[in-house]
Amino acid sequence: MGVKITKMQGCGNDFVILDYEEFVKLNLSMSDTAKKLCDRHFGIGADGLIIPNTNVEDADIGWVFFTSDGSTAQMCGNGMRCFARYVRDKGLVTKDEFLVKTLAGIMMPKILEDGSVRVNMSKPILDSASIPFVPNDNMNYRMAVKNIVFEGNAISMGNPHFVIFVSPSEDMLKLAKEYGPLIETAAEFPEKTNVEFIKILSPDKIKLCVWERGCGITLACGTGACASVVAGILKGCLNNSVEVELLGGSVRIDWDGDKVHTGRDVFLTGPAEYVFTAEL
Repeated sequence: MGVKITKMQGCGNDFVILDYEEFVKLNLSMSDTAKKLCDRHFGIGADGLIIPNTNVEDADIGWVFFTSDGSTAQMCGNGMRCFARYVRDKGLVTKDEFLVKTLAGIMMPKILEDGSVRVNMSKPILDSASIPFVPNDNMNYRMAVKNIVFEGNAISMGNPHFVIFVSPSEDMLKLAKEYGPLIETAAEFPEKTNVEFIKILSPDKIKLCVWERGCGITLACGTGACASVVAGILKGCLNNSVEVELLGGSVRIDWDGDKVHTGRDVFLTGPAEYVFTAEL
């Protein structure tokens, strides 16, 4: 291919990052390239492909993001943290806090002194039509899947999520593997959905397992962590600053909203680390 690649990860959620100008010269399909590079058997292996775009208006930089199945995604919290550190280290932006144009709108990451990244993930979307979610009532919605009825909460963080609270004794990973793909493609979600199974460990900490739209089981999902904490706060069982324990590590979610003040921004803080750099 003759293009430089960088692989990064945030809590095990991993991404391949390509140089935009180099990639455009190759005249290849971004979707097909994402599927090939993200394949864990015949490619590099990743949950998504990220391509920075410096030719944008109304922001300091933009990105193109594809999941491993070759489809575009509006937003990815862990990917945004990796992207932010990459473009700052490469000098594509010169500030530690900057604006990024995405399909979900403008995001604002900030590089912290310890190398972690804090991202203003904007406001949660609770309006059913905007999620999009077909039923009018998006909270405490009962969905029958095979032999189980799940009560979940449909929330968008620029991409749709269905957040399901489970008991301490339940196996979240087993539930995600068995029911995640069925809920992802449920008729209630015309654009499909990410699915979160969460356990509340305390008002300040939750454990989360994610079935990610277009990827399947992933070690972490930043927007899923945000949606889960928002759902927990709206249910009255979580505080405004929560540690989220995922399969691949932990992130912190801060949201000072409540049932009355739902239009406040959500903040995601977590690691963004390099895996390797190479040339194809």
